[in-house]
Amino acid sequence: MGQDFAASRDIEETLKRALVRITQYLNAESGALFLLDETQGMLTCTSCFGVTEITGLRLPSDQGVVGRAVQNNAGEIVESAASDPDWYDVIDQETGTTTQSILCAPISIQDQRVGAIELINKKGGDPQFTANDLRILETMAASAGLAILNARMAEALVEQERVRRELELAGEIQRNLLPEPRGGDFPIEGVNVAARLVSGDFYDFFELPHGRIGFSVGDVSGKGLNAALMMAKTASLYRCLGKTNHHPGSLLARINAEICETATRGMFVTMVGGVYDPASGWVRLANAGHEPPLLHGRDGSFTAFGAEAPPLGISTQLGASGHFQEVEIHLDGGTLYVFTDGVTEGYLESGATLQVSGLERVIAKRRTLPLADRIGAIVKLFNSSDGGLRDDVTILAVDDGAAARERDGGSEAALASQAKRRDERLFRIDVTARPGRLRLLRTLVSEVATNNGCNEDVVRDLTLAVDEACQNVIRHAYGGDETGRMVLEARMQAGCLVFYLRDFAPPVDPSQVCPRDLEDVRPGGLGTHLMQTILDEVEFMPPPEDGGNILKMVKRIS
Repeated sequence: MGQDFAASRDIEETLKRALVRITQYLNAESGALFLLDETQGMLTCTSCFGVTEITGLRLPSDQGVVGRAVQNNAGEIVESAASDPDWYDVIDQETGTTTQSILCAPISIQDQRVGAIELINKKGGDPQFTANDLRILETMAASAGLAILNARMAEALVEQERVRRELELAGEIQRNLLPEPRGGDFPIEGVNVAARLVSGDFYDFFELPHGRIGFSVGDVSGKGLNAALMMAKTASLYRCLGKTNHHPGSLLARINAEICETATRGMFVTMVGGVYDPASGWVRLANAGHEPPLLHGRDGSFTAFGAEAPPLGISTQLGASGHFQEVEIHLDGGTLYVFTDGVTEGYLESGATLQVSGLERVIAKRRTLPLADRIGAIVKLFNSSDGGLRDDVTILAVDDGAAARERDGGSEAALASQAKRRDERLFRIDVTARPGRLRLLRTLVSEVATNNGCNEDVVRDLTLAVDEACQNVIRHAYGGDETGRMVLEARMQAGCLVFYLRDFAPPVDPSQVCPRDLEDVRPGGLGTHLMQTILDEVEFMPPPEDGGNILKMVKRIS
């Protein structure tokens, strides 16, 4: 029996032969081998030999003499089956046999229960099994248990190797989905380092008509193959649909609807999608629950653009707009960094996490390096001594430096003239008329005012004035209807910061919108007074042909 176990890889067939040898050697009428299932709750007869055929029989692991032997992990002799309270007599009733005596021994290795071997009715003159029979059966059961354990370990190793090879193949397929580095003066570079064999992160960029470039960065919740499959699906959808849909907000909405329909186990995707125009330096961006992208201006400042929408796969309800909100960013010779939380939450050699502040320091220190070297230096920070990563690390950078030099002719005079040109759009954002959106608008106004040389007092006052105008739209133009839209655009015109606030409500009569005397103590009118005090010019533009109102607000800064 030991030679059989050593020579055969078919453990099931070998156990059948072993049962035959054991039954014959101990001179029993029948023998059965029971194995525990994975839950340890049921015993199944996997093979039998003799006058009864019960292969496939299942019974609870605490039932019958065989169940008692397994639970107690001890062999026993039952001289009279009929008088044993645990005897499972259903077998006799179904097979027509009569069980007189039983010999049973558990199969276990170091208290790890595997099953049991049960012999029925001793043949010959004495119908009873002896203590010596039990010792022999226990020895043979131990040998069978060791063979079973070795076979299961070998099977597990084979399965692990198969899974490893499949994961390696999946990882290779994922890497092939990533775009090839363009090198040279191409303005976009990206890198993805998986914490495991497969990654839940992705990035992509692809060329569009008129020299524009579409790009995306995403992070799938969870790990393993499920996340890898979701990553491949989302990245492929964005690239496919992005060739014809050049509006990141509506593109993310389409992908969101697909993920909500097909995603399982509560999976979701945080994602940033954008379009970059090297000719003008403008980026149109939509952020679905992702880490805020960082703009590193050529003056050394950092500006973050937080998400104003939930991740993809959370909900199909996007409000009246039907698309994710977009923001337009003028890079103006700077670099936009889009990254996953594996960067800001990644462990450094010291054991601390990088955080956004640390990322800003690393970027600022290496700002003169080529783009690929900049993001490569960030990734190297996470190659810890133990060789592991906490999470996937993905970074994509959009560099407007070379494009800005080309637009300006490369001279300092050209750079100066660009800063002073008469009409330059700084940002444009389309949002729903909800109070919760005011935080984003205040942040944008504050950033453009600061980046254009305003001191702290002017920045605060200007932000307050524009915020008051937006609140008036929410309260008065729409009457609290959160399905309304408003568009805020900031421009630099002849040394002035000019803000255009548009709504789509019924036209107002400008003559009815005027400040009142401060000594007239009653509600209303003070907001208008505040705006006219802070700003150099406040006026309603002629109504657009498609309806609504446009309020122009001007602040001279030079």
